[in-house]
Amino acid sequence: MYRVGEFEIAIVSDGYIKLDAGAVNGLVPRLLWEPVIGPENVDAQHRMALGLNCMVVRRGGDVLLIETGMGNKHGPQVREKSFPGDYGYLVGALAGLGLQPEDVTAVANTHLHTDHCGWNTVRRDDGTLVPTFPRARYFIQTGEYEAAMHPNERTRGTYFAENFEPLASTGQLELVSGEAQVIPGVHFLAMPGHTADHAALVLSSNGETALYTGDLVHHAVQLERPAWIAAFDILPLVSLESKKKLAERAIRERALVIMTHAEFPGVGRLTERDGRRTFIPE
Repeated sequence: MYRVGEFEIAIVSDGYIKLDAGAVNGLVPRLLWEPVIGPENVDAQHRMALGLNCMVVRRGGDVLLIETGMGNKHGPQVREKSFPGDYGYLVGALAGLGLQPEDVTAVANTHLHTDHCGWNTVRRDDGTLVPTFPRARYFIQTGEYEAAMHPNERTRGTYFAENFEPLASTGQLELVSGEAQVIPGVHFLAMPGHTADHAALVLSSNGETALYTGDLVHHAVQLERPAWIAAFDILPLVSLESKKKLAERAIRERALVIMTHAEFPGVGRLTERDGRRTFIPE
């Protein structure tokens, strides 16, 4: 558990996915990234494991879940070819905190790629799709929702309408724009680049700050070295500026930083000394 002012924070894992290590590191040559990532962390298929770190934020009667991992709806073809890994553990991890799906009052997605919103919905035995968290409002950036509902040739492999389309029919979908509040003390922060409307989450309480990065970074080194940009980012130069902005704030406010795809729990602080930035896990 972590505390940020009045907020109690817990990191819960949905498991991990394996993605091509070269794609994670973008244009950075393997000669440079492999010593940092560690050759032991790259498998025979040239893939590296990325965590699925979701975050529970509690204060008073609010129970906010940030991101929902891969979920349990994907069949063998997706699991074997597109998103290999070991995942589907989020609901069990929440139970380990004493939380049932109906206890969650709000869900926030940084964006709608399937590894971030898979547990937004579940499939019943009769095949119907329903929200996993029946009492929660689901907060999603309007532009991101529109992009996900109308994917193009590049993006349609990562947007699965089953993860978000059913939310509208139950009245639980909350489309917002910019730095909208999710619960008191928690708001979105526009961090475009990975997608055009990607947003981080900021927690502020009693002079303390936490920053949840979403896919602004896929590994801590991408905060330390912002020019290391994943091939998945559709607007890489915009992503560069967003990372610089977030890193500067993290250092200035000594913020607790939570990374979705780092090794569990993905929590730490970014420091700077003599112009060199270092992520220190906590």
